[in-house]
Amino acid sequence: MGRDESRSVARQPIRGLYAITPDETDTAELLRKVRLALQGGARVLQYRNKAAAAALRLRQAEALRGLTRKFAVPLIVNDDVALAQQVDADGVHLGGADGSVAEARALLGGRLIGVSCYNRLALAHEAASLGADYVAFGSFFASTVKPEAVVATPDLLRQARGELAVPLVAIGGITPQNGALLLEAGADALAVISAVFAAPDIEGAAREFSNLFE
Repeated sequence: MGRDESRSVARQPIRGLYAITPDETDTAELLRKVRLALQGGARVLQYRNKAAAAALRLRQAEALRGLTRKFAVPLIVNDDVALAQQVDADGVHLGGADGSVAEARALLGGRLIGVSCYNRLALAHEAASLGADYVAFGSFFASTVKPEAVVATPDLLRQARGELAVPLVAIGGITPQNGALLLEAGADALAVISAVFAAPDIEGAAREFSNLFE
């Protein structure tokens, strides 16, 4: 896939199962798991590894870049604008301390920029006004990845849906059983780590989430 085709992937609407990678030092095992999730219908992949050294992060992001292109799925890099640019990812996701939308836009041009807004609607309005392509809210349910996370509610999604034009991503302890409630409240995408990648059948778990959007 050439550069122009990669950009067309980057501009796909954020919708569906938004899979976020688990921390995995074995790159081959990471690719195996991600391939299963993509086969199960994941429509966005975010590379997130807080524990890995820079060299491993680069290798893994490059490998995931190739795999996501085969499935025509956007690759988003968590936190690291420079890494996203280095591997020609489709975008970056910024947390509260990860730099500004303007700085990311200056480096990434028209690629996707997402922003974590936690349970703060005002922060989402600010991110959208600065040009974010989507905003994420959470944690909606108890999360094993971030047990200390602030709590967001479905009512927040309903209010955001009425006030914001950008796609809304829900995150935090989401399962196929509770995810439908968040879609009804206005979420466009469900961001998931454990419920997909810790499942005994990763492809089946991803497909169960994907079926919620049909």
